[in-house]
Formats: sequence, structure tokens, C-alpha cells
Amino acid sequence: MDSNLILAKESYEIIGTCMEVHNNLGPGFLEVVYKEALEYEFEKEDIPYEREREYPVHYKDIILPHKFYADFVLFNKVILEYPSGQLHLAYSRQKLFKPVGFVIRDDG
Repeated sequence: MDSNLILAKESYEIIGTCMEVHNNLGPGFLEVVYKEALEYEFEKEDIPYEREREYPVHYKDIILPHKFYADFVLFNKVILEYPSGQLHLAYSRQKLFKPVGFVIRDDG
């Protein structure tokens, strides 16, 4: 395990769980099938998670009427998105944004 990773232990558990789902299901299913399999694995492995957590979207001086819904929030720190069959991990930081496929939130 790489100790230079942010949340190394949690990252290792999450990536291992995602690989378990990928190795068992393979490609070709709808997104919801992978999410259900991930949820099953998170429960089985006692990984704390919340599904479809709602976040307000701040734009300049307003809050937009539409919200961002994170597929999974794990360990109350990591956002896991499953868009178009690709997993994206992001760590809790401050604002929501999506550079190079990662969603990052910072509470600090």
C-alpha cells in the first residue's frame, strides 16, 4: 500500500471493492447494475457509505436550482462517481468541481 496516497487505507479498500465488482460483472450492464453490486460489496466489507448524497451547486453569488447527487460518499470523505461505466474517485476537500474526471469536495 502506497503511504503517499491521500487516505491510503480507504483508497485501497475502495479500489479493491471496485475491482471485485468489475471482475465479477465485466462490461455490458447498465450503470444501475454496477451501483447495486458496489452497494452490496460496501455492506459486505463494512465500508461506510451513503448513496445519492445531495450537494448544492454554488455558482458565483447564487446557488443553482439543480443539485449535484454523488453516486456514493464513502467514509464520509470520498466521493465515488460511476458515469458512463467508468469509476472516478475523489477526496473530500472544499468545492465541487470536475477537473480531469474527478469530483472534489473540501469541507475545510
